[in-house]
Amino acid sequence: MTGFGKATAHARERIITVEIRSLNSKQLDINTRLPWFYRDREHEIRNVTAQALERGKIDVYINCEQTGEEPPASVNSSIVSGYFRQIKEISESLDIPLDSSIMPAILRLPDSVGNDAVSISDQEWSDLMEALTLALERVKEYRLEEGSSLEADIREAVHHITGRLDDIEPREENRRLRIRDKLTELMGGQGAKPPIDQNRLEQEILFYVERYDINEEKVRLKKHCDYFLETLNSESSGGKRLQFIAQEMSREINTIGSKANDADIQRVVVDMKEHAEKIREQLFNVL
Repeated sequence: MTGFGKATAHARERIITVEIRSLNSKQLDINTRLPWFYRDREHEIRNVTAQALERGKIDVYINCEQTGEEPPASVNSSIVSGYFRQIKEISESLDIPLDSSIMPAILRLPDSVGNDAVSISDQEWSDLMEALTLALERVKEYRLEEGSSLEADIREAVHHITGRLDDIEPREENRRLRIRDKLTELMGGQGAKPPIDQNRLEQEILFYVERYDINEEKVRLKKHCDYFLETLNSESSGGKRLQFIAQEMSREINTIGSKANDADIQRVVVDMKEHAEKIREQLFNVL
């Protein structure tokens, strides 16, 4: 969700520059920095931005450069007097003398200086919204470029997991043989005992293997991977759905690891976990 977009509009007496920066975030967080004469329409700017970008930490900067005659500024004397009176009372109570720098500081405080002559025409507002829309489109283009490389990495990780699933099958047969040998060895080491019932031994081995059977988890993991790729190929925004599917993939991989009871399969599981975690981290950048 990282992105950047910039656009410029030429109004009658102003050059309007719109810059938008987007960073990764689970929620939508919009921060705006606007000229004071656009503040009464800030909610419209926020709504347009939210509809276009959906999620992320969004910074919207709008700057105006005056090209025509500067409108006359006016000092709000009552507000300035109120600021000065309060500052003087505080300085006296703290025994801090006032100096000549106090007045420039007061004039920088909110509402000290106004400009009643500034007005926003319908045409200027239309120009501003056009520049905002263009900047948002450029942010989305930036996101799409980043998303293309991100998609390739995620897709490769999913294919790696499904490929490693195939590597488990030959190791399962070896696991069964090791279980059989281990149980046979244990039974044979009991000293002078009645002969072992081979049928019963086969039943016990079968029961033991079934307890640690991972075929069901393998099937579910394969289906999760297929559904993940299907969702990844869809046109709609599916970041949250992909995160849920990735969570289910990790769950099946963990279950396979806990039931495997085999060092060779565990090594495969560790590799699958690594790629599953990579997928989950990458999905924080997906809408």
